[in-house]
Amino acid sequence: MKKTSLISTVLLSAMAIGAAQAADQGLEKCISAIYKQKTGDLVKLEKLNVAGKPFYEFELRDANGFEWEFMCDVRSGKITETESEVKSVNSLAFKRHMKVTEEDAAKIALKTYPGVIKEVEYEIEDNGDATYEFDIVNSQGVETKVEVDAATGKIIEVAIEEWEIGEEEDEKR
Repeated sequence: MKKTSLISTVLLSAMAIGAAQAADQGLEKCISAIYKQKTGDLVKLEKLNVAGKPFYEFELRDANGFEWEFMCDVRSGKITETESEVKSVNSLAFKRHMKVTEEDAAKIALKTYPGVIKEVEYEIEDNGDATYEFDIVNSQGVETKVEVDAATGKIIEVAIEEWEIGEEEDEKR
């Protein structure tokens, strides 16, 4: 999808779900900040609640087909986290830091946040650490993103998804 097309879709969708004008400005600031770091096509956007604070999580696919995730503070428009994604746990970048299997990481996430895992991503943090990101839907239909450190098995980040635009079939379970 072309950059301008997704940006238009994102802005229209945000307004359609009742986002305030300030949030639209936050979107524009976030998108601008992302394109200062990386170029490519935005393929997915989620609005998240992280410890009571609003964030956007953008996914971008660069010209080489690599995927990147950017966490952006809705209010300030500043990028707070950048991660790269790998296709599987067999990726060298992931495997060299992995001590906890995906199955064990999933059990850890589900013990604290019961539900059904709908999606899993394999991420490399800025510092090179490997993490699993599980999208878990509970019995009330609430989706929680639970990030588990692949070396220690500790839950390092939790976010409630408020909405999502775009979808990646290869990450579905």
